[in-house]
Amino acid sequence: MAALMAGSLKRIALVVTVGTLFSKFGGLVRQLVIAAAFGVGAAYDAYNYAYVLPGFLLILLGGINGPFHSAMVSVLSRRPRNEGAHILATLNTTVSALLLAVTVVLVLAAGPLITLVGPGLPPELHRIAVVQLQVMAPMALLAGLIGLGFGSLNAADEFWIPAISPLMSSLALIVGVGLLWWQLGSAIALPEHALWGGVVLALATLVGAGLQWLLQLPALIRQRLARFKLSWDWRHPGVQEVWQVMGPATLSSGMLQINVFTDLFFASGILGAAAGLGYANLLVQTPLGLISNALLVPLLPTFSRLTAPEDRPQLIARIRQGLMLSTASMLPLGALFLALAAPIVALVYERGAFDAQAAQLVTGLLMAYGIGMPAYLGRDVLVRVFYALGDGTTPFRLSMAGIGLNVLFDWALVGGPSPWGPQLPFNFGAPGLVLATVLINALTCLALLLLLQQRLGGLPLRSWGYDALRLTAAAALAGVVAWGLSATVHWPSSLIGRGLQVALSAGVGGVLFALCGQALGIAEVVEINQVVARRITRR
Repeated sequence: MAALMAGSLKRIALVVTVGTLFSKFGGLVRQLVIAAAFGVGAAYDAYNYAYVLPGFLLILLGGINGPFHSAMVSVLSRRPRNEGAHILATLNTTVSALLLAVTVVLVLAAGPLITLVGPGLPPELHRIAVVQLQVMAPMALLAGLIGLGFGSLNAADEFWIPAISPLMSSLALIVGVGLLWWQLGSAIALPEHALWGGVVLALATLVGAGLQWLLQLPALIRQRLARFKLSWDWRHPGVQEVWQVMGPATLSSGMLQINVFTDLFFASGILGAAAGLGYANLLVQTPLGLISNALLVPLLPTFSRLTAPEDRPQLIARIRQGLMLSTASMLPLGALFLALAAPIVALVYERGAFDAQAAQLVTGLLMAYGIGMPAYLGRDVLVRVFYALGDGTTPFRLSMAGIGLNVLFDWALVGGPSPWGPQLPFNFGAPGLVLATVLINALTCLALLLLLQQRLGGLPLRSWGYDALRLTAAAALAGVVAWGLSATVHWPSSLIGRGLQVALSAGVGGVLFALCGQALGIAEVVEINQVVARRITRR
């Protein structure tokens, strides 16, 4: 049974990894196109404020591993297919009615909402952002439908479509910006074209969300989950069970996104900070999303099926597996971001309208992200365990506490005038926004671990912590070696030279981390090394 489950997890992880790899590559190309066309200019800077609310809903409700997705997987994976179709139809009806009202509010109140998110925006940027928000408002409705559908597909063991679907958004933006470039050429970044460029960005984003929803419909029909009718059966036990998980989980994830609003509030007084956060976040989310989907998507149904008291040892073993795999992947990745931030940013972005000043801003932000990589994924693993146990309230309460802490940390770590009182003697500028989030994620991970230990009657935290410390030492060594190789060798300043600088330095650091993990006897690292060695030998 265990061997069968392990084989199934590996198969699912492979499908999700390949699909997510295509999506993340598309996202990277999209960001390269945007960076070359707009840099940190007005159109893209305003877009980052306008996208906050629609993007928040798309990630919150429609994202893989979001609350809608997680709740549907947790409930439908234990129910017959016919019942799952009825549950999905009922939730589609209710959620669509609610989100249609949200769409209307976004259109009518776009001006005040942009003022709330970015109170320090110049008038021109504010005007562009208002128009962009009105164009993207229907994404609220699409987000709920996407999340419910993808969760239903994962519960039916359909993983390819959800993993590949974000590629549609990237393709829509690439085509939209490409058409605008075809019309305006290099003049696309001029201030007089900022509004037109901003509208194209917003419209392409909306089209991409629509394509994501349309992509899932054939798979839902094939899995006999699609019912194109209104259903108001709110009292159905399955519907109520989904809401019991989805309600607190949505609020919990929403609280995390409120931290984004707080960050942008403080960023609005720092020129180009919002655009810089967008570029740095893409570099982080590309590998993080790939690893997160490959790890969490197959583990969530497994957690849900191991909630009985007699399955407690297996559940603890899977929690250990999820945490150690996330730690073993995020620690070296974070170390490499710290060591190679400057050449990575130069390689990916520094061309066209993206100049050296923009590269310096994004480099500092990427280094700050690197410090907190392990906490990002570790928190997601632990939250999914609570969802599987039917407890969305605990993550919600911790997220509520995180909001207040985020305001405090942003005020303490971001330089410049603040409405919250005199500035403390720390001035990290824009990277302080990221460091504040890192601190919150670390504290949330610690609290979730302690509460889970109490909930499950004990976890071997000392053993897990010892293994994590050993992996941290290995990652630190790998980062130092990668930085030394990058800094001491005279690399050509061409695109190929920068590519070699990043690839060889990161490769040496990654191999060193794998060898250290093998020598230290970390079970998960040993297993990964064995899989890689077998595939290399076979080829």
